[in-house]
Amino acid sequence: MKVHFFALALLISSCITKNDKKSADQSLAQEIQSAKVTLHILGTVQDGGSPHIGCQKECCKELFKNPDNTRKVVSLGVVDHENEKSYLFEATPDISEQLKLLKNLSKKTSETPDGIFLTHAHIGHYTGLMYLGREALGSNAVKVYAMPKMKTFLETNGPWNQLIDLGNISILPIQNEEITMLSNNLQIIPIKVPHRDEFSETVGFRIMGPNKSVLFIPDIDKWSKWKKDIEQEIQKVDLAFLDATFYSGTEINTRNIEEIPHPFVIESMEQFKNLPSEGKSKVHFIHFNHTNPLLDKKSKAHKSVVKAGFHVAHFKEKFDL
Repeated sequence: MKVHFFALALLISSCITKNDKKSADQSLAQEIQSAKVTLHILGTVQDGGSPHIGCQKECCKELFKNPDNTRKVVSLGVVDHENEKSYLFEATPDISEQLKLLKNLSKKTSETPDGIFLTHAHIGHYTGLMYLGREALGSNAVKVYAMPKMKTFLETNGPWNQLIDLGNISILPIQNEEITMLSNNLQIIPIKVPHRDEFSETVGFRIMGPNKSVLFIPDIDKWSKWKKDIEQEIQKVDLAFLDATFYSGTEINTRNIEEIPHPFVIESMEQFKNLPSEGKSKVHFIHFNHTNPLLDKKSKAHKSVVKAGFHVAHFKEKFDL
Protein backbone atom coordinates (compact mmCIF):
# COMPACT_ATOMS: atom_id res chain seq x y z
CA MET A 1 0.00 0.00 0.00
CA LYS A 2 2.87 2.31 0.88
CA VAL A 3 4.54 1.48 -2.43
CA HIS A 4 1.39 2.40 -4.38
CA PHE A 5 1.04 5.63 -2.41
CA PHE A 6 4.66 6.54 -3.14
CA ALA A 7 4.21 5.82 -6.87
CA LEU A 8 1.04 7.91 -6.93
CA ALA A 9 2.90 10.78 -5.23
CA LEU A 10 5.67 10.60 -7.83
CA LEU A 11 3.11 10.62 -10.64
CA ILE A 12 1.34 13.67 -9.21
CA SER A 13 4.68 15.43 -8.69
CA SER A 14 5.69 14.66 -12.29
CA CYS A 15 2.42 16.04 -13.65
CA ILE A 16 2.77 19.21 -11.60
CA THR A 17 6.35 19.66 -12.82
CA LYS A 18 5.30 19.16 -16.45
CA ASN A 19 2.35 21.50 -16.06
CA ASP A 20 4.57 24.11 -14.42
CA LYS A 21 7.06 23.87 -17.27
CA LYS A 22 4.27 24.08 -19.86
CA SER A 23 2.84 27.09 -18.07
CA ALA A 24 6.29 28.73 -17.90
CA ASP A 25 6.86 28.13 -21.63
CA GLN A 26 3.46 29.62 -22.44
CA SER A 27 4.18 32.62 -20.22
CA LEU A 28 7.52 33.17 -21.95
CA ALA A 29 5.89 33.01 -25.38
CA GLN A 30 3.21 35.45 -24.27
CA GLU A 31 5.84 37.77 -22.79
CA ILE A 32 7.86 37.78 -26.02
CA GLN A 33 4.77 38.58 -28.07
CA SER A 34 3.16 40.99 -25.63
CA ALA A 35 4.79 43.88 -27.50
CA LYS A 36 4.17 44.49 -31.19
CA VAL A 37 7.92 44.90 -31.80
CA THR A 38 10.84 43.56 -29.77
CA LEU A 39 14.59 44.13 -30.04
CA HIS A 40 17.05 41.42 -29.04
CA ILE A 41 20.81 41.58 -28.42
CA LEU A 42 22.32 38.82 -30.58
CA GLY A 43 25.96 39.77 -29.99
CA THR A 44 28.09 42.29 -28.13
CA VAL A 45 31.71 41.62 -29.12
CA GLN A 46 34.02 43.43 -31.56
CA ASP A 47 34.64 42.01 -35.04
CA GLY A 48 37.45 39.60 -34.10
CA GLY A 49 35.41 37.84 -31.43
CA SER A 50 36.39 36.53 -28.02
CA PRO A 51 38.65 34.63 -27.69
CA HIS A 52 40.55 36.61 -30.29
CA ILE A 53 42.83 35.05 -32.91
CA GLY A 54 46.46 34.99 -31.79
CA CYS A 55 45.70 36.42 -28.35
CA GLN A 56 47.99 35.16 -25.58
CA LYS A 57 46.67 37.44 -22.85
CA GLU A 58 44.78 36.30 -19.78
CA CYS A 59 41.51 37.59 -21.27
CA CYS A 60 41.61 34.80 -23.88
CA LYS A 61 43.69 31.94 -22.44
CA GLU A 62 40.86 30.23 -20.58
CA LEU A 63 38.33 30.98 -23.33
CA PHE A 64 40.35 28.97 -25.86
CA LYS A 65 40.01 25.99 -23.51
CA ASN A 66 36.43 26.68 -22.44
CA PRO A 67 34.59 28.93 -24.93
CA ASP A 68 31.83 31.22 -23.65
CA ASN A 69 28.77 30.72 -25.86
CA THR A 70 27.44 34.17 -24.99
CA ARG A 71 30.34 35.93 -26.71
CA LYS A 72 28.99 36.62 -30.19
CA VAL A 73 30.03 39.41 -32.56
CA VAL A 74 27.84 42.50 -32.30
CA SER A 75 24.37 42.16 -33.79
CA LEU A 76 20.76 43.13 -33.10
CA GLY A 77 17.59 41.29 -34.01
CA VAL A 78 14.26 43.09 -34.39
CA VAL A 79 10.96 41.20 -34.52
CA ASP A 80 7.71 42.73 -35.74
CA HIS A 81 5.33 40.23 -34.15
CA GLU A 82 2.15 41.83 -35.44
CA ASN A 83 3.32 41.60 -39.08
CA GLU A 84 5.27 38.36 -38.58
CA LYS A 85 8.55 39.87 -39.81
CA SER A 86 12.11 39.72 -38.49
CA TYR A 87 15.21 41.78 -39.26
CA LEU A 88 18.91 41.32 -38.57
CA PHE A 89 21.30 44.21 -37.99
CA GLU A 90 24.84 43.21 -39.06
CA ALA A 91 25.86 40.00 -40.83
CA THR A 92 28.57 38.71 -38.51
CA PRO A 93 30.82 35.63 -38.55
CA ASP A 94 28.39 34.24 -35.93
CA ILE A 95 25.39 34.59 -38.26
CA SER A 96 24.51 30.87 -38.22
CA GLU A 97 23.67 30.84 -34.53
CA GLN A 98 22.28 34.37 -34.56
CA LEU A 99 19.80 33.58 -37.35
CA LYS A 100 18.65 30.45 -35.54
CA LEU A 101 18.09 32.46 -32.38
CA LEU A 102 16.22 35.15 -34.32
CA LYS A 103 14.03 32.50 -35.96
CA ASN A 104 13.11 31.05 -32.57
CA LEU A 105 12.36 34.49 -31.14
CA SER A 106 10.14 35.37 -34.08
CA LYS A 107 8.50 31.93 -34.24
CA LYS A 108 8.77 31.98 -38.03
CA THR A 109 9.40 28.89 -40.12
CA SER A 110 11.91 30.56 -42.45
CA GLU A 111 15.61 30.23 -41.60
CA THR A 112 16.30 33.71 -42.99
CA PRO A 113 15.03 37.12 -41.88
CA ASP A 114 12.94 39.54 -43.91
CA GLY A 115 15.92 41.87 -44.19
CA ILE A 116 19.54 42.40 -43.13
CA PHE A 117 20.82 45.92 -42.43
CA LEU A 118 24.57 46.57 -42.75
CA THR A 119 26.49 49.41 -41.09
CA HIS A 120 29.79 49.12 -43.00
CA ALA A 121 32.41 46.92 -44.66
CA HIS A 122 34.56 45.82 -41.72
CA ILE A 123 34.80 42.07 -41.25
CA GLY A 124 32.53 41.65 -38.23
CA HIS A 125 29.65 43.53 -39.84
CA TYR A 126 29.10 41.99 -43.27
CA THR A 127 31.18 38.83 -43.85
CA GLY A 128 28.42 36.63 -42.44
CA LEU A 129 26.74 37.10 -45.82
CA MET A 130 29.06 34.39 -47.16
CA TYR A 131 27.03 31.75 -45.32
CA LEU A 132 24.04 32.60 -47.50
CA GLY A 133 25.93 31.38 -50.58
CA ARG A 134 25.98 28.08 -52.48
CA GLU A 135 28.66 26.60 -50.21
CA ALA A 136 26.33 26.92 -47.23
CA LEU A 137 22.63 27.90 -47.06
CA GLY A 138 22.06 28.72 -50.72
CA SER A 139 19.43 31.24 -49.75
CA ASN A 140 16.88 32.80 -52.08
CA ALA A 141 16.87 36.60 -52.54
CA VAL A 142 17.43 37.61 -48.92
CA LYS A 143 16.99 41.38 -48.74
CA VAL A 144 20.18 43.21 -47.77
CA TYR A 145 19.82 46.92 -47.02
CA ALA A 146 23.01 48.80 -47.85
CA MET A 147 24.26 52.37 -48.31
CA PRO A 148 25.52 53.43 -51.80
CA LYS A 149 29.23 52.66 -51.31
CA MET A 150 28.46 49.48 -49.41
CA LYS A 151 26.12 48.40 -52.21
CA THR A 152 28.78 49.08 -54.86
CA PHE A 153 31.39 47.22 -52.83
CA LEU A 154 29.21 44.10 -52.68
CA GLU A 155 28.29 44.34 -56.37
CA THR A 156 31.86 44.73 -57.65
CA ASN A 157 33.89 42.39 -55.44
CA GLY A 158 33.95 38.63 -55.07
CA PRO A 159 32.72 36.53 -53.45
CA TRP A 160 29.93 38.97 -52.59
CA ASN A 161 28.90 39.67 -56.18
CA GLN A 162 28.42 35.92 -56.65
CA LEU A 163 25.72 36.04 -53.98
CA ILE A 164 23.95 38.62 -56.14
CA ASP A 165 24.53 36.78 -59.43
CA LEU A 166 23.16 33.53 -58.00
CA GLY A 167 20.19 35.27 -56.44
CA ASN A 168 21.16 34.41 -52.87
CA ILE A 169 20.76 38.03 -51.82
CA SER A 170 19.00 41.09 -53.21
CA ILE A 171 20.53 44.50 -52.45
CA LEU A 172 18.11 47.26 -51.49
CA PRO A 173 19.64 50.76 -51.47
CA ILE A 174 19.20 53.03 -48.47
CA GLN A 175 20.20 56.67 -48.14
CA ASN A 176 21.59 58.78 -45.33
CA GLU A 177 18.83 60.03 -43.01
CA GLU A 178 16.05 58.76 -45.29
CA ILE A 179 13.30 56.63 -43.75
CA THR A 180 12.88 52.99 -44.75
CA MET A 181 9.32 52.05 -43.86
CA LEU A 182 9.24 48.32 -43.09
CA SER A 183 5.69 48.23 -41.73
CA ASN A 184 3.16 50.31 -39.83
CA ASN A 185 5.15 49.34 -36.72
CA LEU A 186 8.75 49.75 -37.83
CA GLN A 187 10.88 52.43 -39.49
CA ILE A 188 14.67 52.52 -40.01
CA ILE A 189 16.85 55.57 -40.62
CA PRO A 190 20.58 55.23 -41.46
CA ILE A 191 22.83 57.98 -40.09
CA LYS A 192 26.38 58.44 -41.41
CA VAL A 193 29.17 58.53 -38.83
CA PRO A 194 32.93 59.10 -39.19
CA HIS A 195 34.90 55.86 -39.22
CA ARG A 196 37.68 54.14 -41.15
CA ASP A 197 35.91 53.95 -44.51
CA GLU A 198 38.36 51.91 -46.57
CA PHE A 199 35.66 50.10 -48.56
CA SER A 200 32.35 51.75 -47.69
CA GLU A 201 30.75 54.54 -45.72
CA THR A 202 29.77 53.81 -42.10
CA VAL A 203 26.34 54.34 -40.62
CA GLY A 204 24.49 53.90 -37.39
CA PHE A 205 20.76 53.26 -37.37
CA ARG A 206 17.78 54.85 -35.71
CA ILE A 207 15.24 52.06 -35.22
CA MET A 208 11.72 53.27 -34.52
CA GLY A 209 9.04 50.97 -33.16
CA PRO A 210 5.42 51.85 -32.36
CA ASN A 211 6.28 53.06 -28.85
CA LYS A 212 10.06 53.42 -28.51
CA SER A 213 13.05 54.35 -30.64
CA VAL A 214 16.66 53.13 -30.62
CA LEU A 215 20.01 54.57 -31.68
CA PHE A 216 22.52 51.90 -32.74
CA ILE A 217 26.12 53.05 -33.37
CA PRO A 218 28.52 50.11 -32.95
CA ASP A 219 31.45 51.88 -34.65
CA ILE A 220 32.60 55.50 -34.73
CA ASP A 221 36.03 57.13 -34.59
CA LYS A 222 35.41 59.71 -31.86
CA TRP A 223 32.25 61.56 -30.83
CA SER A 224 34.07 64.87 -31.40
CA LYS A 225 34.56 64.02 -35.11
CA TRP A 226 30.82 63.65 -35.71
CA LYS A 227 28.89 66.62 -37.05
CA LYS A 228 26.01 65.71 -34.78
CA ASP A 229 25.92 66.16 -31.00
CA ILE A 230 25.81 62.67 -29.50
CA GLU A 231 24.19 63.90 -26.29
CA GLN A 232 21.34 65.46 -28.26
CA GLU A 233 20.98 62.27 -30.30
CA ILE A 234 20.71 60.23 -27.10
CA GLN A 235 17.99 62.54 -25.84
CA LYS A 236 15.96 61.96 -29.03
CA VAL A 237 15.60 58.20 -28.43
CA ASP A 238 14.59 55.79 -25.69
CA LEU A 239 17.60 53.47 -25.98
CA ALA A 240 21.13 54.03 -27.31
CA PHE A 241 23.51 51.14 -28.08
CA LEU A 242 26.88 52.82 -28.48
CA ASP A 243 30.46 51.98 -29.45
CA ALA A 244 32.42 50.74 -26.43
CA THR A 245 35.23 48.91 -28.21
CA PHE A 246 37.85 49.88 -25.65
CA TYR A 247 37.32 50.74 -22.01
CA SER A 248 40.55 52.77 -21.94
CA GLY A 249 43.82 53.14 -23.78
CA THR A 250 45.77 50.93 -21.38
CA GLU A 251 44.27 47.72 -22.80
CA ILE A 252 45.67 48.39 -26.31
CA ASN A 253 49.17 49.62 -25.46
CA THR A 254 50.58 47.32 -28.17
CA ARG A 255 48.61 49.03 -30.97
CA ASN A 256 48.63 52.53 -32.44
CA ILE A 257 45.22 53.94 -31.47
CA GLU A 258 45.41 56.31 -34.45
CA GLU A 259 44.97 53.27 -36.69
CA ILE A 260 41.92 52.00 -34.82
CA PRO A 261 40.24 55.05 -33.25
CA HIS A 262 37.16 54.55 -31.09
CA PRO A 263 35.71 56.53 -28.17
CA PHE A 264 37.03 54.98 -24.97
CA VAL A 265 34.27 54.13 -22.51
CA ILE A 266 35.89 56.38 -19.91
CA GLU A 267 35.78 59.22 -22.47
CA SER A 268 32.12 58.58 -23.25
CA MET A 269 31.19 58.50 -19.57
CA GLU A 270 32.99 61.79 -19.03
CA GLN A 271 31.24 63.34 -22.04
CA PHE A 272 27.83 62.06 -20.91
CA LYS A 273 28.26 62.94 -17.23
CA ASN A 274 25.97 66.00 -17.45
CA LEU A 275 23.10 64.05 -18.95
CA PRO A 276 20.17 63.71 -16.55
CA SER A 277 19.85 60.29 -14.92
CA GLU A 278 17.11 59.41 -17.39
CA GLY A 279 19.47 60.21 -20.27
CA LYS A 280 22.32 58.15 -18.82
CA SER A 281 20.01 55.17 -18.32
CA LYS A 282 19.32 55.15 -22.08
CA VAL A 283 22.97 54.34 -22.84
CA HIS A 284 23.89 50.67 -23.32
CA PHE A 285 27.55 50.20 -24.20
CA ILE A 286 28.20 47.53 -26.85
CA HIS A 287 30.85 46.24 -29.34
CA PHE A 288 33.55 45.16 -26.86
CA ASN A 289 37.09 44.30 -27.87
CA HIS A 290 38.30 41.00 -26.40
CA THR A 291 40.51 43.02 -24.04
CA ASN A 292 37.61 45.10 -22.69
CA PRO A 293 36.97 44.45 -18.97
CA LEU A 294 33.27 45.22 -19.48
CA LEU A 295 32.94 41.65 -20.79
CA ASP A 296 33.40 40.55 -17.17
CA LYS A 297 30.35 41.43 -15.06
CA LYS A 298 32.46 41.12 -11.91
CA SER A 299 35.14 43.60 -13.05
CA LYS A 300 35.65 47.00 -11.44
CA ALA A 301 35.12 48.59 -14.86
CA HIS A 302 31.70 46.96 -15.25
CA LYS A 303 30.67 48.03 -11.77
CA SER A 304 31.89 51.60 -12.36
CA VAL A 305 29.77 51.92 -15.52
CA VAL A 306 26.64 50.71 -13.73
CA LYS A 307 27.35 52.91 -10.72
CA ALA A 308 27.63 55.93 -13.03
CA GLY A 309 24.08 55.27 -14.26
CA PHE A 310 24.85 53.60 -17.60
CA HIS A 311 24.25 50.05 -18.85
CA VAL A 312 26.41 47.33 -20.38
CA ALA A 313 24.69 45.37 -23.16
CA HIS A 314 24.41 41.63 -22.63
CA PHE A 315 23.71 38.73 -24.98
CA LYS A 316 20.01 37.82 -25.30
CA GLU A 317 18.69 40.96 -23.64
CA LYS A 318 15.20 41.87 -24.86
CA PHE A 319 13.60 45.30 -25.20
CA ASP A 320 10.02 46.13 -26.14
CA LEU A 321 9.71 48.82 -28.81
